[in-house]
Amino acid sequence: MLLLIGDIQGCDDALQRLLSKAGFSPSRHQLVALGDMVNRGPSSLAVLRRLRGLEGAAQCVLGNHDLHLLAVAHGARAPHRSDTFADVLRSPDGQACMDWLRRQPLALLAGGWLCVHAGVHPAWDRDQALARATEVSAVLSGPDFHTFITRLYGNHPSVWDEKLAGLDRWRFIVNAFTRMRFCLADGRLDFDTKEGTHAAPPGARAWFDMPARACAHIPIAFGHWSTLGAIDRPDLLALDTGCVWGGPLSAAWVDGERRDWVQVPCPAHALTG
Repeated sequence: MLLLIGDIQGCDDALQRLLSKAGFSPSRHQLVALGDMVNRGPSSLAVLRRLRGLEGAAQCVLGNHDLHLLAVAHGARAPHRSDTFADVLRSPDGQACMDWLRRQPLALLAGGWLCVHAGVHPAWDRDQALARATEVSAVLSGPDFHTFITRLYGNHPSVWDEKLAGLDRWRFIVNAFTRMRFCLADGRLDFDTKEGTHAAPPGARAWFDMPARACAHIPIAFGHWSTLGAIDRPDLLALDTGCVWGGPLSAAWVDGERRDWVQVPCPAHALTG
C-alpha cells in the first residue's frame, strides 16, 4: 500500500507520530512526501534524515521550501527571517541531505497517482508533466545546478509556451509544480493570492478547476495550499492541512479506489512569513 503525506515542514515529531499511527512499515509499504519537507517547523534536519533513512520505501517531490533551502545553501538567495533550516546548513551531514534533495523529482507516478507539490499546469497531460519534471531534474542533479539555482527565481514567464527554452522554460516548470494555486483563463499563473478558492482573483480559478484540464481524469495528489484545506475526491487529494500553523499533519493510504486518512495533531510554531 501507498501512504501519501502532506507538507511536513520540519515537523519531525509529528511525522514520527503519523508513521506510527499509520502502522507504516518500510518492508511492506511505500510512502510519498508531497514536498516542503523542510522549513517553518523546528526539525528540518531530522525530517530529512528520517526520509533518507527509509531508502527505497520513501519517495519525495520537491516543494518551494525545499528549493529555497538549496538556494540559500548555495548563496543564490538570502535567508528569510522565518527560515528554520539552520540545523541542516550547519550539520556535518547537512550537505549529504541536500545532495539527496537535489536528486528528488518535481513529479512522480506512484500507485496510479501523479504526485506533485503544488499542482499540474492545466495544459499538461500526465506524460507531459512527467517529462517536464524530468527536464528540470536533470539540471538539478547535474553540473549546471549552480547557474540554474542562482537564476531560478522570478514570476516570468507566467504563461506556458512549448517554445520556451533554457532558464525561462525551467523557471516556468518549477513555478507550476511548486508555487501554483490559481490560473487565469489564458493559462497565466497568479502568484499573489494565497487564500482559499473563495478568494480567487477576478477571472481566475484554482488550477484543478480549470476547464478542459488535460489531466482531468488522472488522479493527482498535492500539498502546498494550506488555506485550501483537505480535499478528497476520486481523482484529487489535497493533503496540506497546515501542520506548521497548528493544523494536523495529514496523510492518506491509497489502494485503488480506497483511501484512509491518517492525521496527527501538530502544535503551531511561533513563526511569521
